[in-house]
Parts: sequence; structure tokens; C-alpha cells
Amino acid sequence: MLENERYGEAMELLRFLLQCQGQDQRHYDEWHALLEWLEAAFPQYNHSNADGEHFGEAEESEPNEDEMKRQNVHAKLAEDSFYADKLLQTAMQEPLSEQNMLALEQLSYLEGAAIDEELVQWLQSQELHPLLQFRVLQTLRKRGMQGNIELLRGQERARIDVEAVPLSPDEFPTQVGLVTERVAGQTEVQEPTLFYFAQELWTQFIMAIYGTDDYFSIVDENDETIDIWAASLHQIVSESLTGSRSDEEIRYMYGVTDTMRFIFEQAYRTMKQFVAAGTNV
Repeated sequence: MLENERYGEAMELLRFLLQCQGQDQRHYDEWHALLEWLEAAFPQYNHSNADGEHFGEAEESEPNEDEMKRQNVHAKLAEDSFYADKLLQTAMQEPLSEQNMLALEQLSYLEGAAIDEELVQWLQSQELHPLLQFRVLQTLRKRGMQGNIELLRGQERARIDVEAVPLSPDEFPTQVGLVTERVAGQTEVQEPTLFYFAQELWTQFIMAIYGTDDYFSIVDENDETIDIWAASLHQIVSESLTGSRSDEEIRYMYGVTDTMRFIFEQAYRTMKQFVAAGTNV
């Protein structure tokens, strides 16, 4: 979150973690110190007051912040006619880092079909992490590109409508949220930490599989499919937090029967491979 300048979300996560029980005191001290530093260093991203209430002004100020970023990028372009080329080079450089993401964000504020062409060629010619692919697709949508792009998503050839690429979690079809709703029903009260990280993982995973067969199977809103993916998500996060695997118990919680087990194992492996590849892109 910090690498991608998601300071407001980082503060919310830290406040949530500080409310959780059963952790080592050293962790609470570290979280509290980091939260205090964030609140002091980035007060403009602090959406809560001393009582923990959310300010409505934060959302209202976002368009102004967006316009300021646009003006800043255009000011740099006015000073350096090669600034767009430098941003493209930074976005595509190896190894990947927060600079790549910041360059993509700045490219979304510039005009010119040549930039679109460079980004599309990069998508179609290089084997990129699926999350990075999705971020490039988001950049193209922000830039106003229209039409479809064909590219490899994992081992599949996908056809993506750029104008339909979601820019935020709430722009995905409502069916996508049913998976975390199922997990919430099993964990929100007794295991709130697990639920929080399940939400975060699912947001990244759904972006990574956007436009694939797995994505469309979820959007089709088959109850059994939703149950299978919810159980797989619960299993993956539970393993990450506890190091143990009790898939039989979790499958029972979500009504995943023996006849559904093969599909469950496929979904579990797909998500496990995504986690193993790294999600911090």
C-alpha cells in the first residue's frame, strides 16, 4: 500500500489491526508507531478524526486532487518534451517497483495515441504479471482508449473491452462480491483478521483473472461456483495466517460436497499459484 501511495487505506488497515486481539504486543507497538507517522506525514489522506468518524470532505476533495496531479504532469511535460517517453521507459523497466506504478498513473493524464500504442504493444509482446497487465489496462481506460485488446492472461487468450475495465472494486459485477460475502458469513465475527485479508486477497485475485474463464464462471453467479471460490479463498488465507490446512472442515462450512471437490481443488490451485507468484504488483 505504501509503495503504491495508498496511504489512506494503509491507515485504515493499521486502525483495524490495532483493534484485533491476541497478537504480540511488539506488533501493536509497531503498528501504532507506523500509524502515527502516516497521520503526521500525510494528513491529507487521513479520513478519520480523533473519534474514528469519517469525514465526507475527503471524498469531495478527490476530484481536486486528481486535477492537481494532471496539472503537475502537464507542467513537467511543458518543461521536458521527452517526459512522456521517460515515463514509458520507467513504466516498462525491470525490475518492477513502485516507480513503475507511479509512471503508469502519470501516463493516464497525458494525451496521444502513440502512448496507447506503446502500452498495447508492451501488453501483447511481453509476459507480464497478470496484476501488472490489469493496471496497464486500467491506465488505458483512464486515458480514454476505446475498443478491444487481445492478450494472453496466464495461459488463456483473452479479449478485453478497454472501456469496461473496472477502475475500482465497486465497478466489478455484483456477483464478484458474493464470494467475500460468503466468507464474511463464516469469519467476520470470530475471525475478523482472516476476513480482512480475504477481502484484500480477493480484490487482487479478481483483477489478476479478469477476462479469463475463471472470471466469467464467477460472474455467471452459479451458487456452487461461488461456494467453491469462497471456500478456496478461506482456505488460502487460513493457511497463510496459521500455516495449517484443514480443507475438509472448510469445505463442509461452505457446502462443498465430495462431488464438487475436484473443481474446488482446481480453484484452490489457481489461487495458490497466484499467491506464490506474488501479489504486490
